[in-house]
Amino acid sequence: MTLLVPLYVHPAEDPEAWRLVAAAGDRVHGVVLNPADGPGSAPDPAFVSAARALREAGTRVLGYVDLDYGVRPDTAVAGDLDHHRDWYDVDGCFFDQVPADRSALPACRRLVRAARRRGHRTVVLNHGVHPAPGYARIADLLVTFEGPWPVYLSTFSRPRWTARHPPERFCHLVYEVPTALADVAARAAGERGAAVHCAVTDSLPNPWGAPPPALYREAP
Repeated sequence: MTLLVPLYVHPAEDPEAWRLVAAAGDRVHGVVLNPADGPGSAPDPAFVSAARALREAGTRVLGYVDLDYGVRPDTAVAGDLDHHRDWYDVDGCFFDQVPADRSALPACRRLVRAARRRGHRTVVLNHGVHPAPGYARIADLLVTFEGPWPVYLSTFSRPRWTARHPPERFCHLVYEVPTALADVAARAAGERGAAVHCAVTDSLPNPWGAPPPALYREAP
């Protein structure tokens, strides 16, 4: 099991959070960099430094790009991809709010190809649910659950097509997890076919303002 960490807190506000993630080594699959619901309107020096520290630690950095379920224009998405690359030297991108239906697959495929042409070596698609099977062929990692712990326990189901792919291709992002159950949440993700996960204690509107509890427990 490895961690995909959406870390939506400014490095100047919580530098310890960024230090912990950088120190986690190969336990972290990647960190989602999100200065301003995307790269922002100009490079932020604090995020430039944070991204550099992560890369120097060998941690993959993924730039946050919102697709707004297919509503955002391609030009706006391309601009975010370029800014993440030019300002923060990211390794890849984390497409958020990705549509899951089959009809949106051609448009999503086009955006993934545009990302790879721009040097984004790793592409993550966050559907938050299981999408149509074709999406698994265009991305490196699919987030097939994002939501609160009670919902994860009570309603999650795994479609049969996912068994055709290794668990390293799937990720579950779970919030509102009681601290004492963080290890349980990690095991649950593995049992449900996802080798990548993140389980945090906070709630909406921003549950991703701190690293998962496991990193605090194991801090040097």
